[in-house]
Amino acid sequence: MAAASSSSEVPPLAKYLASTDKKTRDKATKQLAAFLSDPSRDSLPHSEMSKLWKGIFYCFWMSDKPLVQQALASELAEILLNISSPSRPFDFLQGFWEATVREWSGIDRLRIDKYYMLIRRFVNASFRLLLRTHWDSSSCDRYNAILTRQGGPLCPDDTRVPTSLAYHLADIYLEELNKILGDPPEPSPSPAPLSTLLDPFFRLASRTPTKITYERIQSAMFEPLFTAMTPKPDDEPPSRKKPRLSTPTFSNILANACVSDWKAEGAVETGTLRKALLRRIFDVASGEDTRDANRRKMYSLWKSHTEDEESNGPVIVDAS
Repeated sequence: MAAASSSSEVPPLAKYLASTDKKTRDKATKQLAAFLSDPSRDSLPHSEMSKLWKGIFYCFWMSDKPLVQQALASELAEILLNISSPSRPFDFLQGFWEATVREWSGIDRLRIDKYYMLIRRFVNASFRLLLRTHWDSSSCDRYNAILTRQGGPLCPDDTRVPTSLAYHLADIYLEELNKILGDPPEPSPSPAPLSTLLDPFFRLASRTPTKITYERIQSAMFEPLFTAMTPKPDDEPPSRKKPRLSTPTFSNILANACVSDWKAEGAVETGTLRKALLRRIFDVASGEDTRDANRRKMYSLWKSHTEDEESNGPVIVDAS
C-alpha cells in the first residue's frame, strides 16, 4: 500500500510544482522534503521520480526574478540534506541530473544562467552530503556512478549528453569542494578523498571523443590543481608582475584532503597528494579503453608535472 500511496501522490505534487501560480508552487516546494522523507512510503520508482523532477524543473523554469531564483535554487539543493533516509537523497540527485540532461537542449539563452546556478548549488550540496557521511566509500561510489552512468553529465559514451554540462562541472567542481572544506559543519571535517572525487573527470578525459572536452578538463581542473600543488623554489625571486586574481590556490583542499581513504591516510601532505594524483593520471592513461589521442595528452600532462616537480621549476616539454 505504501508504494501505491507514493505513486498516487506524485502526479498531483508534480502538477502543483509546475503550476503557473507562484503560491501553489511555493507550497509544493515546501512539501517536497517531507514527501521524500516520509518513512511510511517506499522508495519512489524511477518513473515516479522522473515525473516529480519534471515538475521541479519547470517550477524553477518559472522563477523569474534573480532573488527568487537564488532562493529557490538553494531550497531545492538543500533537500538533499533534509531527506532523512540515507539512500533517497541519491535517488533525488539522480533525478536532478537525469532531468537536467533531458531538458538541457530546450533551455533558452535567457534562462541558461539560472540553470548553471542551480547546478552549482547541487554540486555544493552533494559535497556536503558526502562530507556528512564522512566520505563513506559506498556513498562516493554511488555519487560517481550518478555522474558517469548512461545519461549522466560526465558519461563519456553517451552522445546525447550536452558537452556544456561537462564544461560547467569542470569549471566549478574544485571551487565548490574548496568552499565546503573551508566552511564545514564541524570543526575538523574528514579529509576529502580527492582521487576518488576526481575519478569521473579522469575517466571522461581518457575516453571523451571530443577534443574540446578534454582540453576544458585539463585547463579548468588539472592544470590549476597541479599548479597550486607545485612546490616553489626557496630562492625564487619575487615576480614583478601582479598575481592573477583568478589563479586558484585551493588552500582548503590542500590542507584537508587525502588520496582515497582518510581513515587510513589522514590528511596527507601536498607533495604526497600531488604524486598520487599524477600516478592516477598515468594509470588511467595506460588503460585499454583510453583513446589514443587522449592517452598522448595525459602522458604529456603527467610528464610535464613530474619533471616540474623534479626540477622544482617550470619545464618545457615537447608533446609531439
